[in-house]
Amino acid sequence: MLLPRTCPLCRRPGPAPCGPCALELQRAPALPAPLGLDGCVAVLAYEGAGRELVARLKYRNARSTVRWLAVQMAAVVDPADIDVVTWVPTSADRRRQRGFDQAELLARAIGRQLHRPPRRLLMRGAGPPQTGRALHERRAGPVLAAKASDREHSVLLVDDVITTGTTLSVAAIALRNAGFSHVSAVVAARTPLKRARSEPDTLKE
Repeated sequence: MLLPRTCPLCRRPGPAPCGPCALELQRAPALPAPLGLDGCVAVLAYEGAGRELVARLKYRNARSTVRWLAVQMAAVVDPADIDVVTWVPTSADRRRQRGFDQAELLARAIGRQLHRPPRRLLMRGAGPPQTGRALHERRAGPVLAAKASDREHSVLLVDDVITTGTTLSVAAIALRNAGFSHVSAVVAARTPLKRARSEPDTLKE
């Protein structure tokens, strides 16, 4: 059975998000690329409606937003600089709990938009999730390893939210160690810098 699509923010039938709700979304400001990345761009500010939009995908299975987010994210990167698209994997426990990996959904949709192959290049080792961790704890980052590449040279790294940038840095360094010479990133939303410095982000992992 196909269920009618609704806006995840106001529950109005139709596009996800609907036009009025999309107007409430704030664009993320430009950010310096975290260590190891050649470039990094975020689409939305992770506050207000933008925070709710991403959180509903991540925690309430509102997958109707994936295509809209993927279109927005693909629009801010240059496909000429990309051979392959990959993502920062969530932990195995989180994936089992949710039944999906939101970063993977976004990466595969972005790959379709850019006509670039999405590939699972990163593997996540054991360790606590980033969710709810203090700033000094998040700076250690997750344990990530990358598959070696002998064909592609440039990779686009996809994630849902950037807080400190540590996770993306760890992923970028792993990809470079695996042979990728150019690593850029695009994320759905960016946590406001002031909040990222002052408190744990209970919605980020």
